[in-house]
Amino acid sequence: MIKRILIVLLFTVLILGGIFGFKFYQIQQAISQMVPPPPAVVAAATVKQEQWSSSLSAVGSLTAISGVDVSNEVVGKIKTIHFESGQSVKQGQLLVELDADTDLAELKGLQAEQDFAQVRFERSEKMIEKKYVSRSDYDQHKAMLDQAMAAVQAKKTLIDKKMIRAPFNGELGIRQVNLGEYLAEGKAIVSLQKLDPIYLDFSLPERHVSQLAKNQPISATVQAYPDRYFSGRIMAISPAVERDTRALKVRALVANQDKALRPGMFAQVQIKSGSNLQVLTLPDTAISYNPYGDSVFLIEQTEKGLTVQSRQVVTGQTREGRVEIVSGLRAGDKVVSAGQVKLRNGMPVTLDSQPAPGEREPIQ
Repeated sequence: MIKRILIVLLFTVLILGGIFGFKFYQIQQAISQMVPPPPAVVAAATVKQEQWSSSLSAVGSLTAISGVDVSNEVVGKIKTIHFESGQSVKQGQLLVELDADTDLAELKGLQAEQDFAQVRFERSEKMIEKKYVSRSDYDQHKAMLDQAMAAVQAKKTLIDKKMIRAPFNGELGIRQVNLGEYLAEGKAIVSLQKLDPIYLDFSLPERHVSQLAKNQPISATVQAYPDRYFSGRIMAISPAVERDTRALKVRALVANQDKALRPGMFAQVQIKSGSNLQVLTLPDTAISYNPYGDSVFLIEQTEKGLTVQSRQVVTGQTREGRVEIVSGLRAGDKVVSAGQVKLRNGMPVTLDSQPAPGEREPIQ
């Protein structure tokens, strides 16, 4: 009985071994007949040496030289509004008049008291020379006159504060109050901005501090007017570098006679310095930007043909679609300019006959 079981087990093992051996043979044959995938097709760009004018680029923000929300110092009800939204105004121009009828009536009473105090003081002044009144009475009448004059002046000041005027020349924004509205202290009435000239604030890395100076010319462009250049000059450079960003704050003054520039706009800034620089450049499509550093795929000739290798680079300025390469590459090096997503180190590649789409000449 045991002998029969052993024979059956042996026969089963032989059958299973034959099946597995045949399958293994089929797999090996399939592997041997497989064709490796073709190399990835990529566009290539060459590191070029170019001459760039020695200018610095930055992104800035426009700020009004003077900009406030015109508000009231004292409470009151709006009696008259003397402006329209968007109007140009001069310094001292009356904008809003608050109801001051009660104050004007009280002013008349205070002025009457002042007149009476003035007459009484003048009478005391004449009589003290003849010693008809005591010195203490004279001093009391003088103090009462001063007090009456101060009360009149205080009331006039209060009435004047109810005449809300423009603190400087500028352009008004949208009116935020209505006729007859009761205003609490500090209520915003309308925005007032001085637009000509206008400040342009921007920051530059600390390594450029030696290239900056007061009165240095700059030019700026904004998205609203892409073909127009606005000229200005640096008027102030921060004496300290920002601790967190290691950047230097700079303020320029830009002419804005037609008031095309508005506070809050972003601007592309070019700071001119005069001389030319020799730089290595690549198309911006060739750079892979990452939080841990910028990199490119360098194309190398090996025994297996063309392969790629990731290379860390330090980038600088960007101009017209090309990026300055500060370190990491040499002139003449070839890098991948399109198709980086599918690549890995050591992978074979084939060069496309055309450059990357962004580098091709436009069709005429």
